[in-house]
Amino acid sequence: MSEVIIPDVDLTSDVPESVESVIEEVAVPAVNYSEKNLAELVRLFEELVQNEDRMKMSKEAEAIKSAFYKRLQKEKADAGLLVQDVVEEAVEDAAEEVVTEENAEVVSENPFAEIERGFKEIYNRYRKERAEYNRELEKEREQNLALKEAVIADLKALLEKQEDVNETFPQFREIQNRWRNIGPVPAQSYRNLNETYQLYVEQFYDMVKINRELRDLDFKKNLEAKEEFCALTEKLAENPNVIEAFRELQKLHEQWKEFGPVAKEFREQIWDRFKAATAVINKKYQAFFEGQKEQQAENLAKKTALCEKVEEIAEREVSNSNEWNAFSKEIEDIQKEWKTIGFASRKENQKVYDRFRAACDKFYGRKREFYNEYKDSINSNLEKKISLCEAAEALKSSTEWKKATDQFISLQKQWKEIGAVPRKKSDQLWRRFRAACDEFFAERDKHAKPENDFYGNLKAKQRLIEEIKAYELKGDDSDIAAMQDFQKRWQEIGFVPFKEKDNIAEAYKTALQEKFPRAPRRGRGGRPQLTEKERLIQKYNQLEQDIVTYENNIGFFSMSKNAEPLINQMKERIEEAKVELNALAEQIRSLSEEEGQE
Repeated sequence: MSEVIIPDVDLTSDVPESVESVIEEVAVPAVNYSEKNLAELVRLFEELVQNEDRMKMSKEAEAIKSAFYKRLQKEKADAGLLVQDVVEEAVEDAAEEVVTEENAEVVSENPFAEIERGFKEIYNRYRKERAEYNRELEKEREQNLALKEAVIADLKALLEKQEDVNETFPQFREIQNRWRNIGPVPAQSYRNLNETYQLYVEQFYDMVKINRELRDLDFKKNLEAKEEFCALTEKLAENPNVIEAFRELQKLHEQWKEFGPVAKEFREQIWDRFKAATAVINKKYQAFFEGQKEQQAENLAKKTALCEKVEEIAEREVSNSNEWNAFSKEIEDIQKEWKTIGFASRKENQKVYDRFRAACDKFYGRKREFYNEYKDSINSNLEKKISLCEAAEALKSSTEWKKATDQFISLQKQWKEIGAVPRKKSDQLWRRFRAACDEFFAERDKHAKPENDFYGNLKAKQRLIEEIKAYELKGDDSDIAAMQDFQKRWQEIGFVPFKEKDNIAEAYKTALQEKFPRAPRRGRGGRPQLTEKERLIQKYNQLEQDIVTYENNIGFFSMSKNAEPLINQMKERIEEAKVELNALAEQIRSLSEEEGQE
């Protein structure tokens, strides 16, 4: 009796795809498509669709497609960031440029649309052709299934004949050849079909009284074939490309199953040799993916940490362009670091990238909003300062010295409260405004009355500063009394020429601080601290004066061009001041009632 070997271990049970699909694919050289640009990827795909084996290169096609869209997404993002950086740099450097409709169209144009359309057209044609090929292939597999079922039926019928071996063995050989020549069948039918066939082959060797000479010859041929499979597997174990080696191993296992048994004394030996070579490849394959998993987990941890950094930066409070520039540099450095980190697992890689991209988009979105608001703000400030210049120029010829002086002081105060304007306009506007102020105050100083001797006041304050510097400290309470006397005398001296007021005030402050660094302060200017009621009354009186000044300014602004925003601002301040006056009056009244109760 002859025996047939059925392997103890099914070495294909963990193969991730069907044998047919493995055999069907054409082996192609490994190419790193991530290093290709868009044009190269399109050219590679065009070459693929011209290949006569293109229907067996679906994995290559999908790899090119994946690389193309990753590269397209990256270049779109990089192009978007580049345009944004150009716009933001222009805003930050000049702070006065306004993005025109023409510029906006350039920014919003998609330069990648045509190349993406062309690639989609080629890919869709290939996909349709591949779908039709698969339908025909499936149809052919169904036909092969019917043919192999017919072979099994013939083999079963041969077993039932129980005829002389001289007649049955040639028929058996013919059945084996027919089986081997039939192509692949549907994956879901493969295992059951093959096991049925092998069962009948085993039964044939067990049941038919085969001629020893023919049996030994068959065993010898099978042994020679399986020894060759062992040699090929052992050589395959040396292949550094573990993925390719594993796929080739699956083919060898399927071919092994197509051959019958060997002589009994060689069966265990030949199977152990083949199994040992197989184990080497399987261990390398498993180790490779274990290493991949560890590296991918490490990459995921690194990318998650970078996501958290960008998310933290995107939530920061930013108040000026310098901070935006500093934070943008941090984001750019993080993006560079991101590109140096490899892939995470297929399940997590897209998720972590989407998280990173969302955090970056949030940061740059906030930055874009800041600069849009900043442009609006500086343009509004420009209009306000132009209106102040016009108001000052309209007021500079006034001879109502006291009233005009108060109004000029109010204009100067408003000037300081207005924020930045475009850099190229800033100095020009300031010189224009300062010229109008200087012209008025110079003319006012020429017509000063004796009681308003500005230059005399300047000399008096200069003498007082020298007196402070010359004072010799006593080290007791007399020093405090001296300091308070100096402060009182300073307050009693009148105004100085407008051009000198800032310099003389700074000189006085410096001299006082240097002479009396440790002296206690009772209040600003050496005056006693006010009670809460006195402070509220003082604030009430100041607000009333501010309202009068605002109302006077409205009259002057009405004579200027482009003054509507400033007039509206004055009206808003008047309304706010009146509301605050009512609140102050109520607080003063409450404090008075409390004092009466005491």
